[in-house]
Amino acid sequence: MSDRRGPGGTGRRGESEREPGGRGGRPAGAGSGPRRDTHGRERNRGGGGPRQFSSQAPSQRSRAADPARLVAFEVLRAVSRDDAYANLVMPQSIRKHRLDRRDAAFATELAYGALRGQGTYDAILALNVDRPLSQLDPAVLDVLRLGTHQLLAMRVPPHAALNQTVALTRAVVGAGPSSLVNAVLRRVSAKTSDEWLAELTASQPDATERDALAHAHPAWIVRALRQSLAAHGRPVEEITELLDADNAAPVVNLVALPGLGHLEEALDAGAQPGELVEDSALSGGGDLGRLPGVREGTLRVQDVGSQLVARAVAAAPVEGSGRTGPGEASGDRARPERWLDLCAGPGGKAALLGALAAQQGATVLANEVAPHRAELVRKALAPVPGAVWEVRTGDGRDLGRECPGLFDRVIVDAPCTGLGALRRRPESRWRRSPGDLAELGPLQRALLDSAIDAAAPGGVVGYITCSPHPAETTVVVADALKRRRDIELLDAGAALDAVALRPLGAGHAGTAQLWPHVHGTDAMFLALFRKLPGATPPKET
Repeated sequence: MSDRRGPGGTGRRGESEREPGGRGGRPAGAGSGPRRDTHGRERNRGGGGPRQFSSQAPSQRSRAADPARLVAFEVLRAVSRDDAYANLVMPQSIRKHRLDRRDAAFATELAYGALRGQGTYDAILALNVDRPLSQLDPAVLDVLRLGTHQLLAMRVPPHAALNQTVALTRAVVGAGPSSLVNAVLRRVSAKTSDEWLAELTASQPDATERDALAHAHPAWIVRALRQSLAAHGRPVEEITELLDADNAAPVVNLVALPGLGHLEEALDAGAQPGELVEDSALSGGGDLGRLPGVREGTLRVQDVGSQLVARAVAAAPVEGSGRTGPGEASGDRARPERWLDLCAGPGGKAALLGALAAQQGATVLANEVAPHRAELVRKALAPVPGAVWEVRTGDGRDLGRECPGLFDRVIVDAPCTGLGALRRRPESRWRRSPGDLAELGPLQRALLDSAIDAAAPGGVVGYITCSPHPAETTVVVADALKRRRDIELLDAGAALDAVALRPLGAGHAGTAQLWPHVHGTDAMFLALFRKLPGATPPKET
């Protein structure tokens, strides 16, 4: 018998959405007492109306939480309660509950899907709950989001989604709320995802708001991404493809640190060779922590976009004498290049830069303002020979003043909204707001100024963000070129093509922008500057 019911459908004991009298309670006015049979058992708890039954007898209902769903619940709780990052919590919870590969994949899809679709799912739930969602227990709301994602977006039979989500509620929240969860999810299951979206958007005149609901993005991000496409020379009609790419589960990218890691062990484990950059691979799934290279840190998880921009900065030509450039032998008279990673935490790009520097006879100073993130940078750099790198804990905005003109290559992976990594950080779209752009702008400009001041004449500065938003990319670049007379803009698109395995077509007006829907990478932005010899920086105002 199907478990699906129409809106408002209830079942037997404890399956009504409301709980006026606790377990077995009845609405007021239903009579002086419950009806009982000859054995004293209650016969009809429906308050005098027609009897309605659950599709399962109480003895058949699951009461223990399915481990995979429990992991997904723990991830959602950590994100909403502790402001945690799902990609950091998920592996820990999977290991704690000892999920096998299949269950781990299910838990990941369930948690990430519920987080990605949160805004749309909340709008659907608001139509099916008799109170504002803000008045629900946050744990109950997280369970409802998990159940809604199973019903509307996963290949889970409706009866299994209902039964297991109610069982999860009993196990982790309590028996009382399980009746509300059961009733609400029955109402949700009465329509398909398309039917719910049609209902939500029917009365919405604004196209952006409709896109936001249909693709589970805040409306301000839809507007921002449409503006970003135009700013970087792409048709705004690609917005649907871009939003869909944000909602697709990303493939895990790997990098073997040049000269240190071995890609073969990943390929032997089912990974496929990367098509955009050397020493990269696309993971075939499974527990990557079991690979020796991953444990040692010579084989790392890193988006291909991050690999490309780091390699582009490391390979861009440096002008001036007395330096060792890429592919040149280090002689007694040639000074080895000095590189600076101004915002190095948590260390992914620093490790790749360190490995490249070791090959080229250069050294790297990795700077990070937060002590705990500086420690992550040290761990990431541990496989690289110690003579090559040094970690500094301090404000990157001070380095230009403390070390003026010292570094041949400077990389500024600036703090940003992260709008380019929404597919990998599913919760971030609901955490960010337009106000973040205004707050981050002055910091991004100050860090870029510090990087330019720290660069030697003829040296290269790479300004990088994991965001395509013009306020964090092209506007910052234009502002720097307008204010300063000691820099010139290099062709970042050509620099990316020089280190890629095939032409990327990412360049526009001197800068470069990668896209999830075009390149299969995070939306990484790159601008390359050269410090002009003999030029003076602008005076402070």
